[in-house]
Amino acid sequence: MTALTLSTAAAPGLRADAIVIGVAKGSKGPVVAPGAEAVDQAYDGRLAGVLETLGASGAEGEVTKLPAPTGFKAPLVVAVGLGAEPEKDAAYDAEALRKAAGVAARTLTGVKKAAFALPLTDAAALGAIAEGVLLGAYAFTAYKENGKDAKARAGKAPLAEAALLGGKPRDKEHKAAVERATAVTEELNRARDLINMPPNDLDPAAFAAIAQAAAKEHGLKVQVLDEKALEKGGYGGILGVGKGSASGPRLVKLSYTSSKADKHLAFVGKGITYDSGGISLKPAGHNETMKCDMSGAAAVFAAVVAAARLGLEVNVTGWLALAENMPSGSATRPGDVLRMYSGKTVEVLNTDAEGRLVLADALWAASQEKPDAVVDVATLTGAMVLALGSRTFGIMANDDSFRSALHEAAEEVGEPAWPMPLPEHLRKGMDSPTADIANMGERMGGGLVAGLFLREFVGEGITWAHLDIAGPAFNEGGPFGYTPKGGTGSAVRTLVRLAELTAAGDLG
Repeated sequence: MTALTLSTAAAPGLRADAIVIGVAKGSKGPVVAPGAEAVDQAYDGRLAGVLETLGASGAEGEVTKLPAPTGFKAPLVVAVGLGAEPEKDAAYDAEALRKAAGVAARTLTGVKKAAFALPLTDAAALGAIAEGVLLGAYAFTAYKENGKDAKARAGKAPLAEAALLGGKPRDKEHKAAVERATAVTEELNRARDLINMPPNDLDPAAFAAIAQAAAKEHGLKVQVLDEKALEKGGYGGILGVGKGSASGPRLVKLSYTSSKADKHLAFVGKGITYDSGGISLKPAGHNETMKCDMSGAAAVFAAVVAAARLGLEVNVTGWLALAENMPSGSATRPGDVLRMYSGKTVEVLNTDAEGRLVLADALWAASQEKPDAVVDVATLTGAMVLALGSRTFGIMANDDSFRSALHEAAEEVGEPAWPMPLPEHLRKGMDSPTADIANMGERMGGGLVAGLFLREFVGEGITWAHLDIAGPAFNEGGPFGYTPKGGTGSAVRTLVRLAELTAAGDLG
């Protein structure tokens, strides 16, 4: 993990390998952003022109490198694009700062120390920059051969240290902003690690063991239900999905309790550690990334631990519904009927619609504790990817105001999301002649159908929302901003922000 320091030192005298500055896209060309005054002055006020000559425009994600001016101890200046210049007297958007810091941190792989001289107007801006650095510097290297060449290894290592210029080490707000950013990003990066782990090393039992270790470290209560306990409890959905695998399913309950809390949130995560589709086998080309089908459980796990680390005055319970969906002689077949934990029966028409089955049991279990709100997170449907693309998750809920609050929280922390409806006419498509409900309905609007299915397993009178993160959970393309290739940790920051708002009494 990149070490963060706050520094009031002037950029010219700071010993570092690089200085990161911001450049914005102005109406007449690139504009040097606040924080880079010392660098601009050393170029006699002509830094914007120099950058433009080098091809810089200030566009988001753009990186321009140039030699540091004479007299600077750092040899390199890295100018990173912030996007459009804000209006007069307006501050730079937190997400623009977060992305710029992330791009710079990714660019500086192999560098020991960099100084970040980005626009820093207040503690919120400092927190955004810190998050960007820590998220952008992430790398999953656990399965890479180290090799014999020390220089080659150093060249692949993430940025080791980042000095945030303008940050005041003795200022309580500045220290708190960095501490929050560190706690949230460390847990988010832990979720990324879990998502990136190969499924032969992360089966349900292994995931449960990791949760138990984290619970011990951070003072959480943990309960793990194995196959015998699930069978005894009547968790037919989780058992039905996991019965085809040699690796048995688990239901993990993680609880963070605050002595000052009067609100209780329950987070439920889909944790399919590998999804082959089961008997309804996925076609060729769709299996290679299915280790990521536990991203919802990873997000819930990370959010509960982050809430504990931040000491939030709200009780948070995380439910990790863990199973491996495999085809075998013992696997659930299309046409089988499962009796769920709620007592309802479900006709399984497609074993690749398995996430909703494990979530249904976990949602009902969470509902029995009568929380103030339940939020489930899942890589649930390809239909949501078709609807919203690969960077935006969908939000469904049984309460419009809660859906709006979640949408606002997601946008506030920089996670693109969009509110989606739950059209009542789509419910009829899941009617079954054999069971209470089928796990499939109309093909068109499949993401909404899945949401309607989950709603059936939320306790009466409980506020509930469903986040379908199938698009942004796993980035198969190149890295961008502070988002790496592979697991992203989508929804972690939204859940943490929801917990913060609830603790502050801002959700009613």
